[in-house]
Amino acid sequence: MRRLLRGPRSVRWRLTLLYSGLFVAAAAVLLAITYGLMANSASRAKGEAGAPAPTLDGPLAHKGPEVGAYVVQQLDVQRGDQLHLLLVESGIALGVMVGLSLLLGWLVAGRVLAPLRGMAATARRISADHLHRRLAVQGPADELTDLSDTFDDMLARLEVSFEAQRQFVANASHELRTPLTLQQALVDVALADPEATADTLRAACLRVRAAGQEQERLIDALLTLARSQRGLQEREYVDLAAVAGALLPETGHRIEADLAPAGLLGDPPLVERLAGNLIDNAVRHNVIDGGWISVRTGLRAGCPTLRVTNSGPPIPPDQIDALFQPFRRLGDQRTRRRDGHGLGLSIVAAITAAHGGSVQARPGEGGGLCVEVTFPPDKVSGSAGAERTQRPLPGGPG
Repeated sequence: MRRLLRGPRSVRWRLTLLYSGLFVAAAAVLLAITYGLMANSASRAKGEAGAPAPTLDGPLAHKGPEVGAYVVQQLDVQRGDQLHLLLVESGIALGVMVGLSLLLGWLVAGRVLAPLRGMAATARRISADHLHRRLAVQGPADELTDLSDTFDDMLARLEVSFEAQRQFVANASHELRTPLTLQQALVDVALADPEATADTLRAACLRVRAAGQEQERLIDALLTLARSQRGLQEREYVDLAAVAGALLPETGHRIEADLAPAGLLGDPPLVERLAGNLIDNAVRHNVIDGGWISVRTGLRAGCPTLRVTNSGPPIPPDQIDALFQPFRRLGDQRTRRRDGHGLGLSIVAAITAAHGGSVQARPGEGGGLCVEVTFPPDKVSGSAGAERTQRPLPGGPG
């Protein structure tokens, strides 16, 4: 933030000159009005003095016109002197008041800008490692306190964002390091075995390859998350029913699919990844025997909607929001490979936000999770999906 005191270019100097300029302009107008009124009064008096002089009796009777002219002349000189004196004295007073107005304007501007100087000093002390500090300007509710509160709110959001970024980097480093450590351990064990055969070396290579594929999937998930957070560059027509229908799994779970057309304008690969993550999570986090998965698409209040519900272990309602954070899994078992990387629902949330939609999750009846993603309505006339018959999304999981 720029310093306030920086010569004639500072805000305090500009306010001072503004206050003084307004005062000088107002005083000059007042002086002009006063001078005009006095000059007008003198003109009226001169007109009255120019009236016929009264008749004189006695020895001065024959000098009446000369005396009257002399009196009028002296009155004109006197009024001119008075107007000149008024103008000079008013100009001197105006000059004195200009100096006083500069001084008073400087003091008033300094008092008005004092909270800003404190805010600037505090802001300079705030860094990425001290985002917990706040300006906390005290005083009446005015523009300066509003500015301070707005800046404090921005600092709070930045603090949350920086903390989330640090956590994300730490988790990503851990997740990326784990496959590398496993690969190095497998290679070291195979090389340290003097009796290693072709079969054991082949098995070690297969395990290294599997770890590399796991790392590749993690990197692909991170790239998808970063891409979705950048927003959409282009939009195409996508039908949620066609996307979800192509991703229905062939597992031992009972699949309940009600796929009504639900067209939207978006990024087809990202929408496909969103639906795939929801369905994959429903398969991963399910009961082994008697499990079921429900996939429904349709319109809700004109908005394309995808809802995926599954059976599974009960989920506490207070832990659902945490599942949408990167690398967050239910419980403390952070490195279980069969549970994935903990990026599935965070990618879903990021893709939904990039499309301007919303995602809601709630515990299923008897266990499991119900996740519903709603996209903005497709308002583009003449699109391929606008001519298709769409029906509302049913009310329950079925």
